[in-house]
Order: sequence, then C-alpha cells, then structure tokens
Amino acid sequence: MAELAELEDPRIREVNAKHGDEHGVNLTKLRGVAKPLRGQVDLARELWASEDAAARLVALLILRPKDLTRDELDTMLRQARVPKVQDWLVNYLVKKSRHAEELRQIWFADPDPVVASAGWALTSEKVVKAPEDLDLPGLLDLIEAQMKDAPERLQWAMNTCLGHIGIHHPGHRERAIEIGERLEVLKDYPTPPGCVSPYVPLWVNEMASRQQ
Repeated sequence: MAELAELEDPRIREVNAKHGDEHGVNLTKLRGVAKPLRGQVDLARELWASEDAAARLVALLILRPKDLTRDELDTMLRQARVPKVQDWLVNYLVKKSRHAEELRQIWFADPDPVVASAGWALTSEKVVKAPEDLDLPGLLDLIEAQMKDAPERLQWAMNTCLGHIGIHHPGHRERAIEIGERLEVLKDYPTPPGCVSPYVPLWVNEMASRQQ
C-alpha cells in the first residue's frame, strides 16, 4: 500500500476520475508492483479487502481464476463498483474461470445495472466464441427494447453485444445494423483518428469489410 501511495499521480487520478475510476497509479507501474507477488492469494485477499481501487487492481493481477469460488467471484463483482476494477475482474478472472457460464446467467438479468453489465460482457464473449446455445434473436429483442434507456455501463455492454452479433453472425447483421441506426446509441461518441467508432452501424460495417 505504501508503494502504491508513492506511485500516486494527481494528474492520472484527475483523468481517471472522468471515467469513474478512483485511482491515480500508472497501470504499467501498477503491473510492475504486482508481478513479483503473483500467487500470493492471502495477500491478494487483504488488498481486495482494503477497498482501495489501486490495491484491488493489484489483487486481480496476483490472483488466478482457480483461486476463487463461484460465490467469491460473485461477491467481488458486486463489490467492484469502479469500472476498471470490474473490467479486470471480468476479463482476467471470470472469463477464464470454470464458473463463467453460471455467473453469466446469474448476472445477466440482475436488477443492478452494474452487475447486469458484467453478464452482458460475458454474453458478448459467448456470442463470439460459443454461440450455439444462445438465442440470438432473443438477445436482439432485449437490446432493441432496453438499450436506449439503459444506464451508461449497461448500455455500453449491450451495445458491445449488438456489435458482436452483427460482426460475427452475418444472418443477423442487417437487423443488428437496423437496431443501431434506429436507437442511435453512441452515434456521436468521440472516436480518435484511426480507431473504429463504437456506433454499431459504423463498427459492424467496418469489421465486416475487413472479413471480406
């Protein structure tokens, strides 16, 4: 914790605060702190319990998917209100855990939109890698009905799922684009030069053209 405090940079914290993140540590330096500590599960649990965002990021780098039970992952997700902490928890641990599918189903319909956003993130992963037992038309129905008025983080996760359906499933591409055009979610999102817009009609068409 002292080492993280020494790495604190007010300018980084100010930038992160605009995205809802509560830490001011350069992520490359933070990874350097975590690297020699990997596998120290008890230490990771203590860091997580501190509730400090930077310490929790270090904890997530120390832990391995096999270190955590389904209930522990569920509890951590519900505690991880900081976007970067939630993102790393889902991508580094939950997606690689044997509990991923069970948690996806639990979180997907959770009334808490932050928890539900994690369920949608796992669903996007499944859309790409294992869609055979998903109801893609049903997902499109939900997105069409709910995405426009969803809270920001849930809306982003649903938009990502919509984009992946359009990109990876040509049979549903036309409808995915049509939903994106009608709802106009992230249509005006500022996109740096050379990057692809998250606005689904632009995103899907660009990625589809690269597949040809």
